[in-house]
Amino acid sequence: MTRPYPILRSDEGTVRLPIHLGSSHSVRPIRTAFRAIVKERILPAVRVLFPSLLVLSLTAVAHAQGTMDFSGAQTLMGTFKTFAMYAGAVICLGGLIFAGIRMMSGRFQDAIPGLFGALFGAGVLGWGAGWIGSLTGQSM
Repeated sequence: MTRPYPILRSDEGTVRLPIHLGSSHSVRPIRTAFRAIVKERILPAVRVLFPSLLVLSLTAVAHAQGTMDFSGAQTLMGTFKTFAMYAGAVICLGGLIFAGIRMMSGRFQDAIPGLFGALFGAGVLGWGAGWIGSLTGQSM
């Protein structure tokens, strides 16, 4: 009496199925041929065409430069300028408050970093907003 399936016993470490789930041996020559085609034909063609495709893409970008619209950039830079003004004011005010509290308590040496912070905030307020405004040609 032959059975279509193997007998499954608990003392066996592995179970063999009646069908083979792995790749068949007839697929290996196809894979080898495919790898050979890629290696011998496609890769050299890509190596030859890559510099030309790179130059053509850069040429397309260079031709598009005259048609770019930078109206949104001025709005964005205006937002940066406003942020620089507010950030400079907050830094300057924070440094002055820090230095003032230290001075009122009599520790003048501890107030020096706060004064430098206020000076830095004033620089951000003045030069930062002016520099950002000069990039876009906006008046202060």
